[in-house]
Amino acid sequence: MRLPGPMHVINEGAAFVLEVVAIGALAWWGFTAGDGALVHAFLGLGAPALAIVLWGLFAAPKARFRVPLPFVLLVKAVVFGAGALALYGVGRHALGPAFAVIALVNTALATLDRRTLQVTDR
Repeated sequence: MRLPGPMHVINEGAAFVLEVVAIGALAWWGFTAGDGALVHAFLGLGAPALAIVLWGLFAAPKARFRVPLPFVLLVKAVVFGAGALALYGVGRHALGPAFAVIALVNTALATLDRRTLQVTDR
């Protein structure tokens, strides 16, 4: 399924926004989880940093390593899932699951769109 031009652009833009929201949610959760400033700093900086590194190495459009699609989808599921759990963990009990569903739909559309593009480019 190839998305029409404007829908492709909107879905790609939404993907970027979802990535930023996941990273922000992980920081928000980290800075409020646990006790003490050291734990807050470690989780608040460490959780989003780990997500950024994973994404940049394996899931970004220009990822450092080209890995099979199932592994890319696994990394996306981990990052988006962690973002959804982080939103839930900071008390946004409706926003966490909503984020997960939106990320799932966006990723599914992007995956179908890219697969169709790869098949037609051959």
